Amino acid sequence: MFSGGSLERFSIFAIGIMPYISSSIIVQLASEIVPSLKALKKEGEAGRKIITKYTRYGTVLLAVLQSFGVATFVYQQGVVVTSSLEFHISTVVCLVTGTMFLMWLGEQITERGIGNGISLIITAGIVSGIPSGIVRLLTLTEQGSMSMLMAVSIVIGILLLIYAVVYFESAQRKVPVHYAKRQFGSGIMPGQSIHMPFKLNMAGVIPPIFASSIILFPSTLLGWFGSNSTNSVLHKVAAMLQHGQPLYIGLFATTIIFFCYFYTALVFSPKEMAENLKKSGAFVPGIRPGEQTSRYLEKVVLRLTLFGALYITTICLIPEFLTTALNVPFYLGGTSLLILVVVTMDFRTQINSYVMSSQYEDLMSRPDMKSLSRK
Repeated sequence: MFSGGSLERFSIFAIGIMPYISSSIIVQLASEIVPSLKALKKEGEAGRKIITKYTRYGTVLLAVLQSFGVATFVYQQGVVVTSSLEFHISTVVCLVTGTMFLMWLGEQITERGIGNGISLIITAGIVSGIPSGIVRLLTLTEQGSMSMLMAVSIVIGILLLIYAVVYFESAQRKVPVHYAKRQFGSGIMPGQSIHMPFKLNMAGVIPPIFASSIILFPSTLLGWFGSNSTNSVLHKVAAMLQHGQPLYIGLFATTIIFFCYFYTALVFSPKEMAENLKKSGAFVPGIRPGEQTSRYLEKVVLRLTLFGALYITTICLIPEFLTTALNVPFYLGGTSLLILVVVTMDFRTQINSYVMSSQYEDLMSRPDMKSLSRK
């Protein structure tokens, strides 16, 4: 899912962007625990640059460990004709370089492009596997390994899941906000009422991505280092962390719910929002400005996060249960589907915003509008 099948082809992007995602998880968790990192978060742009630097260092370290595991696994298969030292060095250098290039590319897309670069790279990897998945479904149907009814049911089920994701991602909780009358110069601006929209899923696709990477990384390493013996403890633990296993499903659901709350707490501060409302002369009807508004907004967000976490977990686990219940001969990824739909919706929103801003700039650049603005 994270590499778009490149691990099968063993390209320089074989380990994909996963080390960067894992490093981001570790740094974000540490920034809530370690006082020095917590202080850096409050320093604005300068602190963010230092945290980004730590994330890059962590990416290099994790990429080296993972690429070394890949090299060890391949060398144990007896297909390498060069010496162990030469193969390990060349493999680690190539794979780490590929991951660092993807990290750099994702950051460039984020800064100079439209949308989140890392999410777009992951989405590109998922999209690249859709044609081969369709061909495989048709091949299984033609060979008689799967009935036409099951194939049609799978397609309809995927379409229904896409509809459910679009519906829940578009859902909002609108909190009414009133602005009191304000005086500007000699005039008085009348009070007005607006709504603050809160999404049901404020964390986006980050929780399933983080959950997948956290489970995938140790299970992959355990599988590689425990491949010498099928009776080893490492091999048994790796088998328990495979898709469809009870331990995997339980850890996956728990990790998604945890990261839904964790990431929402990172991006949303009810106390800060309440202070901003108070400074701008706004208030929530029936709620006193300040501390009570903060507690009210926190209660609203926590309740939304609960339902949002349950929704994401359900979407990600439904394909797991269907794959086991219907005995589907290939894997259906709920996380892949969620990432694909959510990132596509976000990308569409970014495109619309970019088009509107471009139209506004073109409008303001017209000679008649320039003369009107000078007047």
